[in-house]
Amino acid sequence: QLQLVESGGGLVQPGGSLRLSCAASAFTLNNQAIGWFRQAPGKEREGISCLSTSGTPTTYVDSVKGRFTISRDNAKNTVYLQMNNVKSEDTAVYYCAASSYFYCPGSDSKNFAYWGQGTQVTVSS
Repeated sequence: QLQLVESGGGLVQPGGSLRLSCAASAFTLNNQAIGWFRQAPGKEREGISCLSTSGTPTTYVDSVKGRFTISRDNAKNTVYLQMNNVKSEDTAVYYCAASSYFYCPGSDSKNFAYWGQGTQVTVSS
């Protein structure tokens, strides 16, 4: 059964860094575009970033540009989200998701068919 599992969340101070991981089972991550999303309390889920099968990244939201980086380790079948200079507004549950496309589709969550269970990121001093 296709499964995505996120890890690496936790409590981090403002200005700090965190790396989230998204590991896959029953399929190969570099065969489809993989996205990272987040959902803060009381807000809708928003797309953050996506990585195509060719390794081309797409950033969906301006607020993370220059701070968050998406990458992939094919040998580990894992996609990462490196979060630097985090801010309190980055507090959310973070999800990875697999699209049915090779390229990064629009940030609508409906474009992504398979989802992990999420990992909590809390930015606080």
